[in-house]
Order: sequence, then structure tokens, then C-alpha cells
Amino acid sequence: MAKSDYNKGRKPSGNSQKRNPKKPFSKKEGFRKKPQKPVRNSNLDEIRLNRYVANAGICSRREADTYIAAGSVSVNGKVITEMGYKVKLTDDVRFDGRKLNPEKKEYILLNKPKNFITTTHDEKGRRTVMELVSSASKSRLLPVGRLDRNTTGLLLFTNDGDLTKKLTHPTHGVRKIYHVHLDKNLVLSDLRKIEEGLELEDGPVKVDDVSYIQGSPKKEVGIEIHSGRNRIVRRTFEHLGYNVTKLDRVIFAGLTKKDLPRGHWRHLTEQEVVNLKMIK
Repeated sequence: MAKSDYNKGRKPSGNSQKRNPKKPFSKKEGFRKKPQKPVRNSNLDEIRLNRYVANAGICSRREADTYIAAGSVSVNGKVITEMGYKVKLTDDVRFDGRKLNPEKKEYILLNKPKNFITTTHDEKGRRTVMELVSSASKSRLLPVGRLDRNTTGLLLFTNDGDLTKKLTHPTHGVRKIYHVHLDKNLVLSDLRKIEEGLELEDGPVKVDDVSYIQGSPKKEVGIEIHSGRNRIVRRTFEHLGYNVTKLDRVIFAGLTKKDLPRGHWRHLTEQEVVNLKMIK
């Protein structure tokens, strides 16, 4: 139908004005847009190979491109070196022969407050740390290690099982530093005993470092230890006749509490994740 025929068939409204035939119809004038072609969605279940590798917690996407180009990644038994190659979640993707899990790996750091249990569920109905990170992810994240109910400070959550094993195994010597408040001043001779190592009821305990907090009373001590035994810091001081009145984990595996208020959480940066994976 010609434009003139279209215009003849229109009934002008009471406030309509003669329009310029050269001017295209606007949305306001009620001209119906030409229907767009439907978007193809046949590939919505496919993702780029580098993203798949990154989601599996191996490395960043950029690093994944390097590994792919080097021939470290195979799909369904075939080595893939093509950039931009897409895979399905059902494909058998392997990195250096190890099958990858396509679930995106997530890493959440919490500055734990007091009176929260480090467990996924408490039969006594006490509050757990899972309440504090419930809005952080839709994935099932688990705490890495434990902090006592009254111990505050850094607690990591992730769905990366390999990293969890690495960070909780004592042979890897993951660095953990605590700020300890005692009920009385720590005498120098006791500090030396802790430095040299103590024998507790469940075996010897060796600390990596212990010292007074500079500019603070002698009842405040910093202690670095990699043992993950139950209540190990508290029991170390109790063995020498001191009660720990406050215990705060200020460093865990190189992560710090900087700009992270008590009771709040944040996602780890890509560089922090890389640093954790480099721990030997």
C-alpha cells in the first residue's frame, strides 16, 4: 500500500495536525514498528572455554587463554587451542587430565563477630556464621576452618574444595595471626616458653612467632600459628595460667581485615584468589 493510500484510510483526530509526509512516523503517533527477528537462543547453554576453566577455580579468564593456547585443556578427549571455543555444561572438560567442575567458584571473606557458631547448622538453635553470609551467594559456600563462638576476625567461605583442603592442612603452613587480650600481663619468661614450644595434653604446640603488641599493655599479644587444632591459641595461654578475654584473627593466608567492618563480608579480588592458589 502506498503512503498516500495509508494516509487516506486514517481518520484524523480532533487535535491532529497535517503531518509532513517525508517525516517518518513516530512511536508517539501510533505507528507500529516493524517486528524484529526473533533472537536465536540455541546456544544459551554454551559458554566460552576460558570462562568454564575460570569458573572451575583454576585461574583467571586471561590466564585460561594462555593455558588453552598451550594445549593444557581438552574437551571430550580432544585438545582445544582455539580462542573463543564454546562448550556445553555437559561436556567433559579437563585441565592437564583432571576433570573440571563447571560450577563457578566463589570466595567470601567475613569479619566474624562474637556469639556466632562456625557451623552450617546448630542443633541447639544458636546463631551460626551462615546467617551472616546468606546473601553473599546462591551457591552452597562452606567455612574454611573454624573460629570459636567468642573468637572474632577473618573467616573465609568458598565452594572450592581443593582450596579448602590446602588452606586447612597444617603441612601447608597457612599464615594465621591473632590479636590476643589476656586477663593479666604476660611475663617475659612465659613469652619465651611459648616461643620455644609447649607440651599440651594433646601434643606439642609450636608457634611461628609471638610478641607484645607495640604501644599496648603487656596483656595484649600478637601470635602467629599455623596449627588448626581446637582452641589451640586459648589453650596455649591457659596452660601457663592466663585467661584469654578477647581473641581476634587479624590475618588469614595473607588476607587482612582492612576496610572490612565487624559482621560484614566481601568477595575476594581476582588477585587475592590467585595468591591463595599459589600457596604451596
